[in-house]
Formats: sequence, C-alpha cells, structure tokens
Amino acid sequence: MTTRLATPIVLISDSPPLLRSCTDRLAKSGFAAEVLSGSDSSRMLETARTRAVVILDGSCCSPLRFLSDLRASRPAPAVILLSSNTSLNFVVEVMRSGASDFLPLPLDSDRLIGSINRCLGSSPAAEPAPAMPRTAVPELIGESRIMADISKRIQAMAKSRAPVFITGETGTGKELAAEAIHRLGNRADRPFIALNCGAIPKDLMESEIFGHLKGSFTGAIADRSGAAGMADGGTLFLDEICEMHPDLQIKLLRFLQSGKIQRVGSAIAETVDVRIVCATNRNPTAEVEAGRFREDLFYRLHVLALSMPALRERHGDVLILARRLLATCAAEEAKAFHRLSSACEAALLDYDWPGNIRELQNVIRRAVVLNDAEELEPDMLGLPAARCLSPGRARLPPADADSVTDLRRIHAAMALPASFFTRQLWQIERDVIEGALSACKGSIPQAARVLGVSPSTLYRKRETWTAPSRH
Repeated sequence: MTTRLATPIVLISDSPPLLRSCTDRLAKSGFAAEVLSGSDSSRMLETARTRAVVILDGSCCSPLRFLSDLRASRPAPAVILLSSNTSLNFVVEVMRSGASDFLPLPLDSDRLIGSINRCLGSSPAAEPAPAMPRTAVPELIGESRIMADISKRIQAMAKSRAPVFITGETGTGKELAAEAIHRLGNRADRPFIALNCGAIPKDLMESEIFGHLKGSFTGAIADRSGAAGMADGGTLFLDEICEMHPDLQIKLLRFLQSGKIQRVGSAIAETVDVRIVCATNRNPTAEVEAGRFREDLFYRLHVLALSMPALRERHGDVLILARRLLATCAAEEAKAFHRLSSACEAALLDYDWPGNIRELQNVIRRAVVLNDAEELEPDMLGLPAARCLSPGRARLPPADADSVTDLRRIHAAMALPASFFTRQLWQIERDVIEGALSACKGSIPQAARVLGVSPSTLYRKRETWTAPSRH
C-alpha cells in the first residue's frame, strides 16, 4: 500500500468514537489527519485554511458559519461535512454554502475515503450525478424563459443599494433570490442576516430586529445585538414582511428613514448601514388597501420589485428539479433510484404543485424513503388526484367579461395562412399551438387556457416537435 502521510487533512470533532473510527479508517487507506476540537474556533479556522481537505463534524460548531468564514480563504479547502441532520433543506444549504460533500451519520467509512479521493482529484471515474441546469444565477435552477428573466433581473438589482421587495407563493425560492441579490452585489463580503417576521412572537420582534440591553425586560439576561446591527454593512432580509405588527412597522419605517437603530432599553441611537430585502407570500397591495400594512412603509420598501414564479408556471423545470432531487435523495438514502419513468414524468407535469419547489422536495424525499427501485413510478409519488390535471384538459378559471374579450382578441390574432389545410395533422397542431403562444407573448399557461388544454400538454407536444425522429 502506498502511503500518503503528507496529505494535508484536518479532522474536526468533539466525539471520541467518531474520531477513533475516522482516524483508524484514514490510516488504513494511507492518510494521516491532524485532529482538532471544535471548541477552539479560532485555531480550527486558522488550521483549516492551510489544509487541502477538512473533515468537519457538524455537531461541534455551526457548519454554515464555519463555511462562510472559510469561503474567504484563497484557495479555499475542500470541506466534507458529517452530520446527523439529513433534511434536504439543510443539505442543500450546506452545499450552497461551499461544502464539497455531505456524509450522513452514522458514517460510512468507505464513502468517506471515496469523498476524500474525489476532493484530492484521485478518485476513479464514476458516473456523475445529473448536471443541474442553472440560470446565470447559480441559486436558481431551471431552463425556462421565466427563470432566465428572473436571473437577469436579480443581476441588475444586485449592484444597487435600493430596497428589494420579493413576492411569490410559499416555496418558490424567495429567500434564495434574496441571497443571490446579496452574493452578486457589493456587500457580498459582509453579513446576510435573515429574519422571518411570521415566526417570532410580537413581543420579541422589536428585540430581534433592533437588539436589547441587559435587564430591559424579563429574560433579557445579557446585552444582545439585533438583526439590523448584525447586518451592518451587509443585507437584512425580512421574510414574510406583511406579518409584521403595525406598531413595529412604524419603528421599521423610522429606521429606514434615519438609518439609526435604538436597542430596547437604550437611550442611544446607533447608525447602521444595511440594505433591506423583504419578501411576502401575500398580495402587498391588498394588504395596504385592507389597512394591515402601512402605505408609507410599502412605498419605502417597494422600490425594486421581484415576483418569483410558481413552479407550475415554469414550463418543464419540474422535471429538471425532480431528476436532480431524485439523484440527491437516492444517494443520501442509499437507494437504487436513478431515473424517472415516462409515466412518472407525465404525473409530475400534470400536477399543479400548490406547495411549489418545497412540496416537490418533500414528495421526492418521501418516495425515495418508502420505496426502492431503479425507476421512480407515479404510484410512489402519492400525489392527491384532486390536484392533478387529466391529460388534455386544463382546469380553467371562471371567465369574466374582461377575460372573454381577451380570448376573442387572442383568437383573432391567430389568423392562419390559406395553405394551412394542406399540411399534415401534427403540422396543423403545431401551427395552432405556436400561433396561440405568439398571440399570448410566449405564455404557455395563457395559451393553454385559450386552447382548453393542460399546460403540460403543450410542453410535451413542443418536446416531440424538436425530437430528432420528427421529420
């Protein structure tokens, strides 16, 4: 066996059994590793910056903070994170934060060695996971035109200092968009602090945003910086902003106008420099009209607007996301899945995904955990039939006078040439669909409504026209 004792690896953990099993397995494979305790954070970070591979036990520190601090290193080492937290959201966040690999605990030592080899570029060739098609903004996955447009808007907004107001249904990736705006902007090397306004009790919200002094209220056992202070120089992301209590909306408005915060219990105002990005799954205009959200605060925040599309509007991105999620979940759960069956793809396309990407993640994860096969089949998905569209039939909203007028206008715009009826049936069908798309300015959902079919039907038909076998 060739020894590789000079390989610069550091193993960080406070668990004696884990340290023992890792070092024994590394030694058998010819690797030597320096062992550090996670309690010595300064030494841990300093040492990690000088190594090629870092094996980090996620229970001994905050892995996301460690990865963020380490990302500034040039070159940054490869980080293999070990954790018992295998939730998909956590794994995705860790990988997006810069981890090279994620291995669940209890540890499979063979997978650890394989991961080290890959990090060092010496692993045997393996079949790669399906590539994740991306927009120009890596956080946003997909190939649809609408996501390409969102990517361009994010890149344009990132360089500005102006507030950004993000809207969209639950699970559409509003926080991912906010992180992308921060990462692509001039504040990327400063903190990104996220606060969910709907998850914190009203009585604690002011302290969470602005901070407090020791003894200012029951339970305030020490001075504490709020989210606005922690985000100084960077970005403060206020998620579910429309959930904020009206009394606190006034204080937030004062902060936006003055750039100063006042911690609970303090008589001193502190100046901070933060960029505000906020998000909501509600209709903010309706909230203002109903008197639940201050109009002056809305116009202060609603400078740059970004609307995140629902998954059902993304024209086939569901399959791109599903394939990648299947590969990720199958690897984590040690299952044999590596493709979607054609029937499964049709079922995914015919479902309207009220929970958007978050629901898709949960559906794929559940299917992988409860089944094992090479192909994912539709009966494994457990999708409620009530929310599935029958093939060739769209769920149409009730028509009102305005929509009827729009339909007539669109139908008039679909004028077809005299030679139309000399063509084959599939060519006629193609011309009708493309004519509807052109009249609807490329909107597949609107064209499907005009034609009385499911959006997934149009998507599948357009795929067959571009297939190599079609002449």
